[in-house]
Amino acid sequence: MNGNGANRRLAYLGYGACALAGCLWGTGFYFGRLALNEMSVEHMVLYRFLFACLGMLPVALLNRVRLTASEVRLLLISALLGVPVQFLIQFHGLSLTTVSHASLMVGCMPVLLAAAAALFAGERLDGVGWLALFGSTAGAALIVLGGTHSRAGHGEPTLTGDLMVVGSLCTALAWILLSKKLMETHSPVVVTAYTILSGTLMLAVWVLGPWLLSPLTHSAAAPPPLRHVSATAWMALAASGLFCTATTTLLWNWGIHHVPASRAGVFLNIEPALGSWLGVRMLGEHLGPYAWIGGALILSAAVTLTIRGHEPEPAVILE
Repeated sequence: MNGNGANRRLAYLGYGACALAGCLWGTGFYFGRLALNEMSVEHMVLYRFLFACLGMLPVALLNRVRLTASEVRLLLISALLGVPVQFLIQFHGLSLTTVSHASLMVGCMPVLLAAAAALFAGERLDGVGWLALFGSTAGAALIVLGGTHSRAGHGEPTLTGDLMVVGSLCTALAWILLSKKLMETHSPVVVTAYTILSGTLMLAVWVLGPWLLSPLTHSAAAPPPLRHVSATAWMALAASGLFCTATTTLLWNWGIHHVPASRAGVFLNIEPALGSWLGVRMLGEHLGPYAWIGGALILSAAVTLTIRGHEPEPAVILE
């Protein structure tokens, strides 16, 4: 009884950790939008990951591992895709669309994972799985149709912004598939910590390089914003880095070690639901009828796949 009771408590804590991770992920676009009001996408993403490094550096220092030359190459490719490429595309997309639209698009991730498992891992999708995949695709199309076709968002969803968010999910999927090879021989927490640290270094070179080299190149590169950034923006950046990236990673990894991954995966769907709610309630955004229908299709497809256990085990997803 004592053993069963302890296992049950661990299971409850595991589900709680996954649910909390999903909730924190759901606030990522909201905090990002607050920071984007005062700085560029590049500086916002860099500051977010610098804060995330504060949470991940102790993990890396306490869990040092030796990587082979091939593992180092794989880590660097994964870090490039998982941090600078994915997040710069994703938040440039957010700058051109709304938080609610971007959040609903992220709901496609569990379905993309299932499709990748069927295409690259030899897993088979049954009729319900393919129906869910089709429904999610149709939902994403409806959300895109609900936006405008302008180039600048100005508080409205745009086709370009929505498609950029979807493109960032494809990049994230490539990162997940590559990093899974490293996770076969090393702890997921360690791999993620090394990925965040390496990717942030690449991001810093990309964002700060032109400014640092401006005396030599005689270019007019803008310095990183510091003095005129409000306390609200700094708090949003700290929350998105420490909580939406570092803490969620630790919570998710701990949670899926104590509960079945097929059941934990359903908590990934909290993110698009909460994110879209924050966009509507806190930022005054509007979801048209196409977006409501599309969001319902995406979430229904994601829940169907995750509770039926046909999806691949959820990997660590940086948000």
